[in-house]
Amino acid sequence: MNDDMQLKSNNSADATMYFRGTYDEAFDLLVEARNYVRNDVLAFKYADNPPDPVAMTQETLRLTSRITQVMAWVMAERAMHEGEIGEEEFVKDKYRLEGQAVCLKRAIDDMDEDMPEGLHDLLNRSYSLYSRIMRLDERYTEDKPRN
Repeated sequence: MNDDMQLKSNNSADATMYFRGTYDEAFDLLVEARNYVRNDVLAFKYADNPPDPVAMTQETLRLTSRITQVMAWVMAERAMHEGEIGEEEFVKDKYRLEGQAVCLKRAIDDMDEDMPEGLHDLLNRSYSLYSRIMRLDERYTEDKPRN
């Protein structure tokens, strides 16, 4: 195998491994969030001192938004690495990470103390993942205007 073929093979393997790790992290977080909402959030309805239901709904939607935005971006990046779309296409608005106005906000300040620990943990992990992907998205498009 010549050097160009070896380099391409190594880059493809690295990209696949990166994609798999990030995708798996986002997917696992999504499943964990779904299970949390399905099981734990419903249980809070019957608690003696339940958290504010509007705030809980807002934060679970923020959690879901972060994770789905990340998964969509990672899948588009994989398509680029596998040659299904070109980098010129990948940097267009339709593949960019979106939702910063919602996804970069932290949990409601008033709710922070009353927020269930499980939701607080999921929100922090989703924020970290979203922030990491946002930095990657910006690296691809540093010199390119949104279009």
